[in-house]
Amino acid sequence: MKKCLSLLALIGLLALPGGNVAAAKKKTTRLKPYSWTSEVELLKRVDLLPLYRDGMVEQVSSYDPTGGNEDGFAGKYSYIRKEGDKLVLAELEGPGVIQRIWTPTPTDDMLEFYFDGEQTPRLRLRFSDLFSGKVYPFVKPVCANEIGGYYCYVPIPYAKSCKIVFCGKKIMFHQFQYRSLPGYDVKTWTGEFTPGERDMLASVCRVWSEISPACTDYAVGQSEGARLVEKRFTLLPGDETVFFEQRKGGRIAGFEIDGGASFEGFDRDVLLCARWDDDTRPAIHAPLADFFGYAYGKKAMRSMLIGCRGDVNYCYLPAPFDARSELKLRYVVREGARQNPIQVTTRVWVNDRARDIRTEGRLYTAWRREINPAKGEYYKFLSKEGRGHYVGTVHQAQGFLAEMTGFFEGDDSTYMDGKMRLHGTGSEDYYNGGWYAMLDRWDRGVSLPLHGSLDYSLPMARTGGYRFYMNDKLSFEREFYMGIEHGPSGNEYPVDYTSVAFFYGETPATECMEPTQRLRTVCIPDRHTFYPQAMRLSLGNNAQVRFGDFPRGMTVSSRGTGLVRVLLEDVPEGRYRIYFDYYAKPNGAEFSVWQRQGMLSDWRSSKAQTEKLVSRFYAGDIVLTPQTNSVSFQIRGNNYRSEFEFANIYLERIPE
Repeated sequence: MKKCLSLLALIGLLALPGGNVAAAKKKTTRLKPYSWTSEVELLKRVDLLPLYRDGMVEQVSSYDPTGGNEDGFAGKYSYIRKEGDKLVLAELEGPGVIQRIWTPTPTDDMLEFYFDGEQTPRLRLRFSDLFSGKVYPFVKPVCANEIGGYYCYVPIPYAKSCKIVFCGKKIMFHQFQYRSLPGYDVKTWTGEFTPGERDMLASVCRVWSEISPACTDYAVGQSEGARLVEKRFTLLPGDETVFFEQRKGGRIAGFEIDGGASFEGFDRDVLLCARWDDDTRPAIHAPLADFFGYAYGKKAMRSMLIGCRGDVNYCYLPAPFDARSELKLRYVVREGARQNPIQVTTRVWVNDRARDIRTEGRLYTAWRREINPAKGEYYKFLSKEGRGHYVGTVHQAQGFLAEMTGFFEGDDSTYMDGKMRLHGTGSEDYYNGGWYAMLDRWDRGVSLPLHGSLDYSLPMARTGGYRFYMNDKLSFEREFYMGIEHGPSGNEYPVDYTSVAFFYGETPATECMEPTQRLRTVCIPDRHTFYPQAMRLSLGNNAQVRFGDFPRGMTVSSRGTGLVRVLLEDVPEGRYRIYFDYYAKPNGAEFSVWQRQGMLSDWRSSKAQTEKLVSRFYAGDIVLTPQTNSVSFQIRGNNYRSEFEFANIYLERIPE
């Protein structure tokens, strides 16, 4: 009887329009709902971060597939093909949504988006207007520029396909990040927006504009109804203090730790630890300063999710658990050092909504530090098996050569479920930045809602960045790997990298590094280079300065005796030998070198019949303190006709 019914059913299906079972299944398959409003809302719904999500995030970028560093400088790999006098940048199969667009080199050439095989672009605008805030809905601060990079997080959905075309002769660096949406009922971009859609985008912009985020800002959905648990205690060396524990299912909506300035400094001896349920490995096990985005002993990060607000260290990443949770601080004893007691206040917001094990992951981190990673190998942020999604990276990068921060040229690379899905175009590019060592680009620490620069110091050869994922979190079903190069190519640059990777999943990271005393100590280089384009100057006595193109230096001229003072910032106090480069040339002036009112080198002529570079001229020994961290050049001019051009300044620490 069952066989007869099956046969009759099959005959009925074949009689449907289209004449096959597949057509019938296609008609009866119910697509999952998807809307532009819900996609935009993800940019502020922190409470939804634990939710698993289907659909793979991938990226089209201008990276050099040969492994070199031609990631956009010449534009060789910045397009797929030419169509007439236009450049095709990407061809994406739908349904899907573009979630992030980045470039450090926008132009006023037109950018066209062709949807679903159409011959006319529905979206056409200047490339620069994706970020300018002049064209709706590409509004600030979700579309803007800072730290040298231009970024756009306004979602651009497509039902069948999207072709992106650049109407110019040359495009340089770019990244287009998108998410596939199989099984979703996606409506293609129209450029028309309802009042509700406009209101949602405006509410996201308000959240992103908040400079002092609070846990209550995200107290919606599963994070609603959280009660505050507060604790005050003194943390002594050797102590291990549990500041929150719950023996039933629930959800930590966020927590704060206030220790004043006690967590700053070169010794990162306070560890933050967490454990969920029956896990045999810790969920969080990291120096507190690294977790909250300190940069080399100083508070630095202030994102909408994690960072420092005054003396308060905050984390608003939700942490659901099944039956048990524990948060604690460990104050590790440091051999041969005096450690002071720390007065601590903690605040934890928690409710009793246990994790839905079918749809949510638990919050985990992976702290790592490698001093001189192996040559030829990427530095690893996270390698993980199982199901989950990646939501953030905090990264400190110290170079061991006293030169330009070339180690930050390395590309990031991400593999999910056995395939490389994202490949970047440079380290600062991964953090939505660009153009390090250039004024008002990647030249200092700047915090934005989801990304930023932690620090930038040429004399210390160090920098760092952070990036968090909201609507574009990186989902995986079986395995995940993310790493970054150290150096422009070949992973050959000697570095000291520290990172914290944030993800949600079923189990902790399998590779849990122990923060030993050596790994908890900030590295202090003993050689430093100051480059002209990043020097802080003061001029006196009619001195005039002009800068040459890199690698030339700065040229000083004056009427009579002029003075140029250079601040030697960032370098720790101590005794140093000081050297500098200068150019001897036919119109060279006389110069002498001073520290405050003390002469280091006597008057010397920079005049020569033909121009030549005098490298590493020894000026003398100096003592650097916060009050004496400068060096001055005095110039004897001749009505501005004589000039003195100097370039890099070098410091070498004198051993005690």
